[in-house]
Amino acid sequence: MNDRHEPYDPYAGQEQQLVGYDVYGRPLYGQVPAQPAPDPAPPYEQQQQYEQGYGYDYQGYGGQQAPQPQQQAPQYYPQQPQQQYPQASQTPQYGYDTQAGQQYDTQATQQWIPQQVAPEAPAQAPLRAPAPEPEFRPAAAQVPEPRRADGPDGQGGLGQGTSYRTEQFAFIDQPDEDSEDVIDWLAFTESRTERREEARRRGRNRVVALIVVLAVFVVAGLGYLWYAGKLPFLEGPGKASNGAAATGPQKRDMIVVHLHNTKKGGTSTALLVDNVTTKQGATVLVPNTLNVTKDDGTTAQLGKAVEDGGLGVRESLDSVFGTRIGGTWRLDTPFLENFVELVGGIEVDTDVAVPADDAAKVPAVGQGPKQSLSGAMAVAYATYRVQGEPEAKQLDRLGKVLLGLLRKVPGDPKSAAMTVETTGQILDPALNAQTLGALLSKLGEHAKVGAYRTDVLGVKPDGGLTDEANKKVVKEVLGGSVTEAQPGALPRVGLKDATGDDKTNTAAKAALLNGGYTLVDGGKADKTAPASQITYQDDAQRDKAIEVAKTLGLPETAVKKAENAVNADVVVTLGKDYKPS
Repeated sequence: MNDRHEPYDPYAGQEQQLVGYDVYGRPLYGQVPAQPAPDPAPPYEQQQQYEQGYGYDYQGYGGQQAPQPQQQAPQYYPQQPQQQYPQASQTPQYGYDTQAGQQYDTQATQQWIPQQVAPEAPAQAPLRAPAPEPEFRPAAAQVPEPRRADGPDGQGGLGQGTSYRTEQFAFIDQPDEDSEDVIDWLAFTESRTERREEARRRGRNRVVALIVVLAVFVVAGLGYLWYAGKLPFLEGPGKASNGAAATGPQKRDMIVVHLHNTKKGGTSTALLVDNVTTKQGATVLVPNTLNVTKDDGTTAQLGKAVEDGGLGVRESLDSVFGTRIGGTWRLDTPFLENFVELVGGIEVDTDVAVPADDAAKVPAVGQGPKQSLSGAMAVAYATYRVQGEPEAKQLDRLGKVLLGLLRKVPGDPKSAAMTVETTGQILDPALNAQTLGALLSKLGEHAKVGAYRTDVLGVKPDGGLTDEANKKVVKEVLGGSVTEAQPGALPRVGLKDATGDDKTNTAAKAALLNGGYTLVDGGKADKTAPASQITYQDDAQRDKAIEVAKTLGLPETAVKKAENAVNADVVVTLGKDYKPS
């Protein structure tokens, strides 16, 4: 853009000239007085005038024709393109001098043309010193100034428009009155976004925590079911407590408990077993009708043997079961009552209601799950037996009381031993308070986690063990076997009577006892047998089985290898062919 004119200026038709700048650097224009045309000058003078800046074509300014010198000879000089400024009613056009354009040289277009020097201003307008002429630079060193692109009003041009210099503009920072509001709005938006993100994050954390808790409960439940062996097609370690046999050699700690009812009379016997290998506990209740062999070789029922003082009962039970019992715990009912009181009472799932005993000052026992029992109530329930009721019912109640007591025994062996000592009972010298307390604390830990079972040993009417009792209880729970009998002892011989004649059975027992064998009474067979049979399970016992046959006067052909129905080294089943000697 030329400094002398602005587009759409009402004074565009009048000749104006840049006369100076104000204090802010803005250009000032004034009217140029009419001047007479100069005399023609020779080409040398015209050349000087051209070099002073008079090289513009005046044909594009409102139709006014600049004064032309008299031409004596055709002289052509490169002309700088000039932008035309039309009248107010005209559309801005850009043009060049046709004559000058024909001779426009490529070297001239690259040559920088100094701006026209303004003439002296009239006297009425203050003038400012003219700007110094720019220093001439070679065309190759020229750096084009940036130009404004053509706008919709036609001003400027990419290749033809007027360029601007930075000193012609003054940039003033205008503060934004709404800047604080914008900052507040951005802070509010950011805080709201952060709150939303925090709410989403907390929600995700809650969901993750809930999933973790549910996963823990599911895993714990499945683990318990697996441990208890209740999952289909999966056998857990706790399945042995539900009746499954544990394989391999196992270590067991075992004692026998005799409960004496000091008020009403009678005894009850139980075996407490701690399977150290499988970490299982068990209570095996033994009916009083079980036949045991005394030291003199005679047979007696367990209840009678215990009431007579219990001498040799533990060894007799070892012979029957093929076990090694560590000691005997005589537990009278007053000591059981004290024990229950010391642990703060017990909870028992009772199967029957026990009436109160006013004479003994014993309150009634209710029927139902988780009945709270005091010491006196626990004794009343453990010894309660309805008239005509089988002994197994009363033994089952004793087992529930013992289980509830074990659950309340302290887990620390020393604390348990102190509790045992506080009861004030007199123990067997072979079973002191420390040993008994340690065993009870271990059994209590098994009972608290559900790794415990209670079984009533099956006994036939004649006092012998049932086949199921031998397989499911004696061998699996008690671990009874011939190898665990006392080392160095003579073979244990089991005797079953299939003759139907008591005299024949008595004569066979006497013959075996006189031969030095340990007798295990197997009771009577379910049916009579025409021929006698002697069986053994281990090949190492074959020779002993043959010796037993000779002792009874039976042929060697009666000896064969088979599963023994009685837990003994050699089992003799007497048939009708046996004839006492």
